[in-house]
Amino acid sequence: MRHLNKLLCACSFVALGLPALTGCEGGELFEVNAPDWISDKIQDIEDSENGNQEEIVLEGMMEDVYTIGNTDYSSAWWTAFSKYYVIPDGQKWNAVFNLKINPDAPKTYKNFVLVICADAERGGEGYKEYGAIRFDNQPSGNSEWGDYIDRSCIESTLTFETDTDEGIEKLGGKVTLVVDRTSPEAFNVIMTNGVVTKTYKQPTALVNLNADQTNTNIRCFLVAEGSYIDFLETNIVPIEGLTSAKDKNPKSMVLQNVPQYVDAETELEKIVANVTALVTFEEEVTKTVTASELSFSEVPDMNIPGTKTLVAAYNKTFKGENCDTPILANAKFEVVEKIKSIRVTKQPIHTTYKYYTLGNTPLTGYTLAFDPTGLEVEGTDTQGKTRVLENSTLTFSGVPTEAGTQNVIVTYKEVTTTVPVQVLVSSAIKVTNGSNMLGNEDNSSLWTNPIYSDAFKVNAGETKYITFTNYSNLASNWNNFLVILRNKDSSQTVVRADNWGWGPGYENNAACIHYGTQGVWEDWLKGMNGAKVTVFVTNNGDGTADVLATMEGTTGQKSTQYYYGLNNMDSNNLEFMLSVDGCHLVF
Repeated sequence: MRHLNKLLCACSFVALGLPALTGCEGGELFEVNAPDWISDKIQDIEDSENGNQEEIVLEGMMEDVYTIGNTDYSSAWWTAFSKYYVIPDGQKWNAVFNLKINPDAPKTYKNFVLVICADAERGGEGYKEYGAIRFDNQPSGNSEWGDYIDRSCIESTLTFETDTDEGIEKLGGKVTLVVDRTSPEAFNVIMTNGVVTKTYKQPTALVNLNADQTNTNIRCFLVAEGSYIDFLETNIVPIEGLTSAKDKNPKSMVLQNVPQYVDAETELEKIVANVTALVTFEEEVTKTVTASELSFSEVPDMNIPGTKTLVAAYNKTFKGENCDTPILANAKFEVVEKIKSIRVTKQPIHTTYKYYTLGNTPLTGYTLAFDPTGLEVEGTDTQGKTRVLENSTLTFSGVPTEAGTQNVIVTYKEVTTTVPVQVLVSSAIKVTNGSNMLGNEDNSSLWTNPIYSDAFKVNAGETKYITFTNYSNLASNWNNFLVILRNKDSSQTVVRADNWGWGPGYENNAACIHYGTQGVWEDWLKGMNGAKVTVFVTNNGDGTADVLATMEGTTGQKSTQYYYGLNNMDSNNLEFMLSVDGCHLVF
């Protein structure tokens, strides 16, 4: 199959109308003061005749028909992914798909993102990203990112200044995407729908990020956010295989998230509230469906303890039509007597927490997140029988920022117990940045072109702190301050405000403990444009370091984020800096 698409094309009515216009009395077509739009069209036609237009030649295209993202536009960032398309060195990937834009949520970043990575599973061992390119173009925003993406190589026929600019609808429709590795001295990306064209033209080939240097493949996948993608065609068979346009009947399914234990007399609606099913259709296409799309049979004798069977039916095709033959699946769960008491039978691994004073002033109104790793809690039911409760069924209070032994409250439904932990408090030394602001005031400074505060040395056994106001563009959780720990050899470990990091002290550190009390990300982010922040950095003197950030948002929420035991640190030459990503800091 072969297609030919013009990236730039003159309007056909103008081209057809030219002979008539040239003969019109009083026509201004070739006059110096002719209207600008006519002059522009003439230039387009001349460029076309001179062979200046780029053409995309799509060869070897194969049907690959499936949907990425929820069709009600509800897919959040990093939740809706395409299949993996592996591109060998010297080849190109061509893809065609329909991009569906939500007309009621005109944020310019709600379209699609191309992610380019090493030849490894997303989030798995060996996974490294070259970077990401979004279809919209916003030089002052985060429309491209990654350590191996040079934003100066981006060009687009449509540019947005802010997330709320008009014109997002121009990005919708049938999109042609080309990821080109055919040149040994370049790497190119083209994405176009005939209205908007965005290109990335890197004058060097990609470096090899694979652990096995004999493997020169890269992987690409698409991510939808607040939009959805109807994929149509590809010239590369994805790892998961091709999907034909023909509708497919379900073949089998497996129930997921079925609770292991259910209290006697629990209603069916509560039992299945979080149940999903992985459905396999013809051609081995799979889809995860929610409980609302399944039919469940009533479970008998729910008042009698014992093993029960949950039975579910599904009667839809891959495209959501009624199927020829419904399919069934079942899963076992245990009906148990209600738990009347709980007790801790194994202590958590992490039992010591740290916080600091601002000179002689203690922190007030803050808690630290409890780490339940290693904790074991046993429940006793109304008949005196005991069983170990899964930590996922428990809730935990925060760790108070008060020195000494503190009790964390553990709750299972209406029953509680406590876990004692030790909280250590120490004083810290204040440091001040040389300038009063870091980053552009319009929040256009991005991590792709990092800028840094002053560097503050932290001696072994010391804790230093700095205070500032964080102003964010509020686009994403990571568009806030970053803390960088640097050794004498310039190796850097980076940690963020939203419980994430990278670098030798974070990635290779099984002992690193990191938790935050931000709660619902969306609610936390609302208060981060103007949040009052204090960052503490401790050099433990044993090759590890700790970072604690306290954040008081404009909404009144107080939250903390800690990283305990970041390793691979040079205790004799440790310093920290701050940086920004879609935000700026005022000291």
